[in-house]
Amino acid sequence: MSKKELLERPVKDIRLRRGMSVASLFDAMGSIGGFSAQHMVEGARIMRDMLADKDSFNFLSFPADIVATGMRGVIANAVKYFDAIITTGGTLDHDLARASGGKYSIGSFNADDARLHRLGVYRLGNVFIENREYGLKTEQAFDRIMGDIYKSEDYRGEYSASELIAEFGKRITDNGSIMRQAYLHHVPIFNPGILDGAFGTHMTLFSQGHNFKLNLMRDELALSNIAFDNKVTGALMVGGGISKHHVIWWNQFKGGLDYAVYITTATQFDGSLSGARLTEAVSWGKIKEKAKYVTIDGDATIIMPFMFAALDIV
Repeated sequence: MSKKELLERPVKDIRLRRGMSVASLFDAMGSIGGFSAQHMVEGARIMRDMLADKDSFNFLSFPADIVATGMRGVIANAVKYFDAIITTGGTLDHDLARASGGKYSIGSFNADDARLHRLGVYRLGNVFIENREYGLKTEQAFDRIMGDIYKSEDYRGEYSASELIAEFGKRITDNGSIMRQAYLHHVPIFNPGILDGAFGTHMTLFSQGHNFKLNLMRDELALSNIAFDNKVTGALMVGGGISKHHVIWWNQFKGGLDYAVYITTATQFDGSLSGARLTEAVSWGKIKEKAKYVTIDGDATIIMPFMFAALDIV
C-alpha cells in the first residue's frame, strides 16, 4: 500500500446536533478515526452486509451473563434477524427465571459479598439476584414445563438440546423470553454446554425418575449439516468460550465464515479463545482470508444496543 493510500482517509470532527439519530451518529463516527468506535462502526457495516445477503446463514452467539441484564430484551427482539443461536447453559437459567417473574436488581461491583451471602443475595457483576428469584423460580418453572412436556402426546423420551429448548419456548408465555421468540420465529437455539447450570441440574435430576434422555450428538450433526449445506455464513459473536468456538469450529469445515463480528473485553495475551482476535481464527481456516470481519473491544451491554439501533434491529 502506497503512502498516498495509507493517508487517503482524513480524520473528521463529529458535529453533534440536537435530535440526531443513532444511524446519523454512526455515519459521523465512521470518519472520526476513533479507537474502538471505529471498529464498532465497521462492525455495524459488516452486519448490514451480512443481514442483507440472502444467501448467508447467520449465527448469533453470546454467553449467559448478559441475559441477567436488560440485554435480554435486546437479544429477544433480535432473534428473528438470525438463523441460529449458540449460547451457554446459564442463558436458559436466567431467561426461564425472568420469564417466570424473577426479579433481578441493579447492584454494584463493589458490594460486600459476605454480607450479600448472609442476606441470601447473589451478585452477578453489578446485578443483584435474591436466591429465591433465581434458584426457586428456575426450579419451579422447569418442573412445571418439563412435566407438561413429559405428559404430552408427542413426548419422545429423547431430545437434543435444541429440540428441548424449543419445547420450552413453546410453553413459555413471556414474549420477552429469548426461548419464546426463538420458538415463534423457528430459530434453533444450540446449547452445547446445556448441563452447566441450574437448567442442566434440574434436567439431570428429572432423568433419574423419568424416561428421559438428552442426545448431545444430534445438535452437533445439525451444526455440521448447516456448515456443509450453506456456502455463505456469517456471525455476530459476543464474548468467547464454548458459544463462540462452536460457531467458528463448525464453519471451518466449509472454508470459514464469510462475515464475522466479534465483541469482547478479554485480552489476547493469555492465549484464551475469549481474547483471541478474529484474525487468529483466519489462521485456523475458521474465517476466510477474504472475509469481512472485525473485532470490537468493549462491553457488549454498551455496544450492542447502539449497533442494533443503528441497523434498525428492533
